[in-house]
Amino acid sequence: MPSEVLAQVIRGETVESIHRGHLIVLDGEGKTITRVGDPKTVTFFRSAAKPFQALPLITSGAADAFGFSEEEIALACASHSGEARHVRIAELMLERIGLSEAYLRCGTHMPFYEKEAERMLRAGEYPNQLHNNCSGKHAAMLAVARHFDADLASYEDFEHPVQKAILSSVAEFAEIPKDEIALAVDGCAAPNFALPVSAMARSFLNLISPPESFDETTRSAAARIVSAMTRFPELIGGSERLDTMLMQAAEGRIISKVGADGVWLCGVLPCEKYPTGLGIALKIEDGDDRRARPVVAVELLSRFKVLSANDLPELAPMPVRNRRGDIVGRIEAAIDYL
Repeated sequence: MPSEVLAQVIRGETVESIHRGHLIVLDGEGKTITRVGDPKTVTFFRSAAKPFQALPLITSGAADAFGFSEEEIALACASHSGEARHVRIAELMLERIGLSEAYLRCGTHMPFYEKEAERMLRAGEYPNQLHNNCSGKHAAMLAVARHFDADLASYEDFEHPVQKAILSSVAEFAEIPKDEIALAVDGCAAPNFALPVSAMARSFLNLISPPESFDETTRSAAARIVSAMTRFPELIGGSERLDTMLMQAAEGRIISKVGADGVWLCGVLPCEKYPTGLGIALKIEDGDDRRARPVVAVELLSRFKVLSANDLPELAPMPVRNRRGDIVGRIEAAIDYL
């Protein structure tokens, strides 16, 4: 099946451009509630894989051995904005394991939070690897490497024990054999995973409600990941970031994780309306992160009554502004056929 139109950009009352993609919503029994496009499409998990990349931190015993807090576990799952709190927590994670920023292998970029980036530029400050949105994930990988007594300088290599443990976690939760998962290098230099969109949705279902077939250590680790994400949504993204905005609006009822190139994963926790929870996976075909993904995510959560009509009005629809700041159009979801 081809992709289908998920969002449209309207200037005045004329459609100016469209974004196509794939999405699927599964209930806790694995039944398809909604599908658009082709959920069998294989694409990269990107940063939506971070909860699973953080799992070995807990299952290995490293988190407890080094005394990691729930905030630090949350940052291990984060694509943070490089705000002061994010940077300090990443630094504390490294301090707990006796390492410095120099051991990170994620690279450097300016903070995603524009106000902090502007402040640093005005102050003549330069970013370091702690500002990288993946620094929490990489600090967690270093913690596992140290706990394994494995090489610290190559923790991001495909064959490193840390990355093998992560691949096993991804395969278990996605219910895909490891040898069927294609690997490539992510933006932060760590391995990433190509899976069907439907398998990604299944992985989030298994995260929020692990099956009895999972061992107790894995089930407990999943519960700690979900708790950290729901308790500290401001660490998962940050100011003006979609994950944080959605989780704060939903008030503990969901976990949300974006990935680069138009990926979004969501787990709706079991509740009265959805006793077995929901797993949602979205891929915007052209890789758009800023226009289509936010409006489709809000629309989906509104359709399923996870968000109310008054939640996040700035994203449903999203205004199109000209250079003076006037509203001249809108970006809206185009999924009326759900």
